[in-house]
Amino acid sequence: MSTVVLDKVSKVYPGGFLAVDRLSLRAEKGELLVLLGPSGCGKSTLLRMIAGLEEITSGDLWLDGELANHLAPRERDVAMVFQNGALYPHRTVRGNLSFPLEIAKADPLLVKERVVELAKALHIEETLDRRPGTLSGGQQQRVAMGRAIMRQPSLFLMDEPLSNLDAGMRTELRMEISQLVRALGVTTIYVTHDQVEALTLADRVAIMNRGVLQDIGTPAQVYNDPATAFTAAFLNSQQLNLLSPEVRTPQNEYVLLDFGMQRLILPWSDPRAYAVSKYTGGHIIVGIRPDGLKPVPESYEGPSFYGRVRTLEYHGHEWMAYLEAGLPAVPVPQPPDPRHAAANGHAGKGAWKFMRRLFPGRTAEPPPEQHSDSQGLHRRADLIVRLGSQPVWRVGENAKVGVDLSRLLLFTMDGSRVDPPRR
Repeated sequence: MSTVVLDKVSKVYPGGFLAVDRLSLRAEKGELLVLLGPSGCGKSTLLRMIAGLEEITSGDLWLDGELANHLAPRERDVAMVFQNGALYPHRTVRGNLSFPLEIAKADPLLVKERVVELAKALHIEETLDRRPGTLSGGQQQRVAMGRAIMRQPSLFLMDEPLSNLDAGMRTELRMEISQLVRALGVTTIYVTHDQVEALTLADRVAIMNRGVLQDIGTPAQVYNDPATAFTAAFLNSQQLNLLSPEVRTPQNEYVLLDFGMQRLILPWSDPRAYAVSKYTGGHIIVGIRPDGLKPVPESYEGPSFYGRVRTLEYHGHEWMAYLEAGLPAVPVPQPPDPRHAAANGHAGKGAWKFMRRLFPGRTAEPPPEQHSDSQGLHRRADLIVRLGSQPVWRVGENAKVGVDLSRLLLFTMDGSRVDPPRR
């Protein structure tokens, strides 16, 4: 088992494309750490740097206390499972599984025994004499996992190994991966863009966006107590309601979240009220998950919103309602993207200095900063509400929803938490 430490690691490709920006991360011995983020966020690049398949531009990689920046891949005691399996097409399943031990010149009898034992554990013993081209996608991934396990490495790296499989097969293999990795006790770093995979597999989840680490914690921590609005929105199975009220403190009696025609009150007894009150006279972002809202009768006097039912959606196990509520809403806040800016010669001052340090004499002076209103307030008519297995409204009806104030997620306009996460 290895401890993996990344200390301010960056990756810049030729032409100035910044894929990973000064990222620091630690995976403990025996931990299953999941790197989660949208396509193109830099998570696979980070995995390949750990494996030695990509050169680290700056920063340090430590494997079990040893600086590994300049170690060749074969010297890192790492096994990697790719998205497409990457099996040897001319060798049978038996040959693919035994290959790592054959290269190590292990005892042929030992190799034979271990291949049979592992094939049984992976439920592929009936395919041992078949070639990869005759296997299903799930069987191919089992063989790829088996070949990685056969080496008994100190570190597993898995790059979206289930993304090419159908939903049923993903669920089955996800459970097998979790059981195998934990039974072996090998440190594992697993890359995915699938929130369900991350939350069900991980000991801890690290969320990335635009080459930057956004949040890290246990699945429960990052879901229930996200550090950024991006984390909250990305981990939500349904679209997150992101609203932007003005903060007011009328006569200092309470904290008022003013949405225009509608309002919510945070009493001073709420531990978040003092943090929110610092933004009096300005706007914050309030995130509300659809299951943080519930239909209530017109006579309900607690915290609530009202609106007109625009449409209902049937999702099989539940209904979702979209209410026209006239609430001021914002898109998910996105930090400036230093990767594209740097590549186009328009990096911000911080990114420009970093690029000039990496490539002296090759990066032009940045132009004056330009501000955009693209992240400003806009009107969105829909408030998304989770209804459960039975719809309680009809399209066109007026509706009232109770708001669970304890479920509100509070962020600044740049997407960081108003109240620090409780970790």
